[in-house]
Amino acid sequence: MNNMLTVTPTVESLAELCRKNSRIDSSLYQQYDVKRGLRDINGHGVVAGLTNISDIISRKVIDGKEVSCPGELYYRGYNINTLVRGFVQEGRTGFEETTFLLLFGQLPNPDQLAAFSRLLSGSRTLPTNFVRDVVMKASTRDLMNNLSRSVLTLASYDDCCDDISLPNVLRQCLMLISVFPMLAVYSYHAYNHYECGGSMYIHYPSANLSTAGNILRILRPDMRYTPLEERVLDLALVLHMEHGGGNNSSFTTHVVTSSGTDSYSAIAAALGSLKGPKHGGANIKVVQMFDDLRNHVSDTTDREAVQDYLLKLLHKEAFDCKGLIYGMGHAVYSLSDPRAQVFKSFVSQLAHEKGRDADFALYELVESLASDLIAKERHIYKGVSANVDFYSGFVYSMLGLPTELYTPMFATARIVGWSAHRLEELINTDKIIRPAYLPVQSQRDYLPLEQRE
Repeated sequence: MNNMLTVTPTVESLAELCRKNSRIDSSLYQQYDVKRGLRDINGHGVVAGLTNISDIISRKVIDGKEVSCPGELYYRGYNINTLVRGFVQEGRTGFEETTFLLLFGQLPNPDQLAAFSRLLSGSRTLPTNFVRDVVMKASTRDLMNNLSRSVLTLASYDDCCDDISLPNVLRQCLMLISVFPMLAVYSYHAYNHYECGGSMYIHYPSANLSTAGNILRILRPDMRYTPLEERVLDLALVLHMEHGGGNNSSFTTHVVTSSGTDSYSAIAAALGSLKGPKHGGANIKVVQMFDDLRNHVSDTTDREAVQDYLLKLLHKEAFDCKGLIYGMGHAVYSLSDPRAQVFKSFVSQLAHEKGRDADFALYELVESLASDLIAKERHIYKGVSANVDFYSGFVYSMLGLPTELYTPMFATARIVGWSAHRLEELINTDKIIRPAYLPVQSQRDYLPLEQRE
């Protein structure tokens, strides 16, 4: 009798049996040249497809050698710095314009942008009683699951749900892009009321406001916000819209779309990917880490004391004892994350408006110390820099967004990229994505039940 099981097996004993018989010798991955996590030995992603949507540059070949370089991010061939500078200097928000670019492959002219903004605004409605009957039912702190449930339920209101023709999928994507802010914020209000005892208020979006402006309008009791708050939130949405196509949730979108499934199922799958803490939850960890730092360092202007705390983080002696300084480092970027660099100056402005200059100074101090400490402690020679999540959580906290909304805000931005990738997959291939897994289990002879030990 297998001693892993008792007469009445427990879930724990069954889990241990599963672990015992499912574990694969890690040396086999190298022996068979299997790219674990679809990454090569240097951490570079395995090329699984082609895309026009975005590009990341973090390394260049100089004199025949591959070397790290300052990070660059391109949306449809346009440098993210140039895009942001364009709409900021011309005094408009960028979410709608950048959404047009990612979906249709070109920047809109004034008439196209105005018409597209009206199209998004006109799609910013939910079915009758949807908020009451779906969003407010079974409220939970896990707003990402609420988002997924709402998206899947919207499918039942769509008479053309399974039609994957390009015009219909585009219609569905534009509708989902438009209503995501409402689904996210209303889910929070339901949770805050039913689970936390807070006041309930449901504000309708305004047709005359930007996506960022509407998020702040429907989130806040008084519906008020400053122009700088709208600008910084808009910028956060633009910077989180898309990232190279190889990220987990965008790849998920390609994989699920290739099966021929409907848009609601594809977006729900992408939400499930983004919900994972290895993908979408880093900015929450950054904010929590800084709270812990303040609780354990009495003078946060003391460079040496802050450095000692960071060393404790790396030695697994502080915060969550995972050995990480959250918000520092990235799977692709090394010398710099262009999104963090674009964001930083606006974060500084918002911190000044909010009277949180001291907090911003602490973030800058940690950023300057952490890079060298991680490189020395981990023997990383390619460079370590702050990523966009290092500052985005701080921005959300200054905007008064509850932590439960941080990842849903990421989703509210990234659904634009998911939609672009879904459309690209449908346009360019009719092949289902089917990767190969190499079997390493030897063949065995069947034993009758009475002969098994």
